[in-house]
Amino acid sequence: MTLVWKLLRQHISVPQFMGFAFANLFGMLIVLLGYQFYCDVLPVFTSQDSFMKADYIIVNKKIGAASTLSGRTNSFNGAEIDDFSSQKFVKKIGRFTSTEYKVDANMGVNGQAVLSSELFFESVPDEFVDVPLNDWKYVEGSKEVPIILPRTYINMYNFGFAQSHSLPKIGEGLVGMIDFHIYIHGNSHQDEFRGKVIGFSNRLNTILVPQDFMDWSNSYYAPNEKSNPTRLIVEVSNPADESITKYFDNKGYEVDSDKLQSEKTTYFLRMIVTVVMAVGIVISILSFYILMLSIYLLVQKNTTKLENLLLIGYSPLRVAMPYELLTLSLNALVLIVALIIISFTRNYYMDVIETLFPQIDEGNMLPAILLGLILFVLVSLMNLIAIYRKIMRIWWRKDS
Repeated sequence: MTLVWKLLRQHISVPQFMGFAFANLFGMLIVLLGYQFYCDVLPVFTSQDSFMKADYIIVNKKIGAASTLSGRTNSFNGAEIDDFSSQKFVKKIGRFTSTEYKVDANMGVNGQAVLSSELFFESVPDEFVDVPLNDWKYVEGSKEVPIILPRTYINMYNFGFAQSHSLPKIGEGLVGMIDFHIYIHGNSHQDEFRGKVIGFSNRLNTILVPQDFMDWSNSYYAPNEKSNPTRLIVEVSNPADESITKYFDNKGYEVDSDKLQSEKTTYFLRMIVTVVMAVGIVISILSFYILMLSIYLLVQKNTTKLENLLLIGYSPLRVAMPYELLTLSLNALVLIVALIIISFTRNYYMDVIETLFPQIDEGNMLPAILLGLILFVLVSLMNLIAIYRKIMRIWWRKDS
């Protein structure tokens, strides 16, 4: 092996192989970085609330100038709810219940006051909340109330208050840091409760409490008040069913558009990443041809030596081995360098993403590593096959 390598390495062109290495590195970087970035960013647009299933939709009435002048309200009466629930596409329907009393709340983090405001609570039937019953339960007489906060609250804290006051940012795993004090007034009663935050919602813009607490508190603090729901939560059999859109248009109903916007954003993200990766693949293919051209020129210069080696008994596999090891080494070096560069680049953009979206999972570089290994194996196999076939042509020509 050492003797064969000494004979064949004399005509190796370092600039040619460096050109291949840089071109392959550039193409590999584009492909792997594009795929890794896609995997890292995708959860921002596709993640669902951990307590609300993806096939639930929130429905309310469209309220415009014309409906306001006509005296139309934005609440659902019993007949409208019955008509809605009788539709074939509806599997299950629930009402949002609102507080009929006055609620004041103070929110703090580690003893530092963050928010003090008058608020209102809402609830939905427990069957629509995908949370363990032990966590989502209120016992009459208890001063602790489970709550689910809108994610806008925690974003406001993370991006405004926390940065200006050098306080820690809060994610899903740090909800225990939140102190939430609730003050309820009504029906000559005034009480203080502690809110136990169990999660955040992307799809709700109000504070959610268990249905048991809502029923008890409304009857205790506002027994004479009763209002129709302004929103409904619906489980549908097929969200893409055209009959749903037709029914909503006819009735003047609308749904939360966040999910639709997320799907559109995800589609454009996939399209952009596909185009970028396609460019990287083209560059990688060109680099493959650069390597093959370099190997063919090297073999052509060493044709006489190769024929002599084959004549004295060296096998084609042994003669091809130095070229194959050279290409494997170059491919492995390119992969390692590409992954190192991607690691530094990913650390930079993940810091930005985690600042904007603290709830996102940090993830890892496994997508880029797996794709890189797949590309390494494919490109290396093509290189080895091409080199071996070139050596075999010399072998056949020797025999003829």
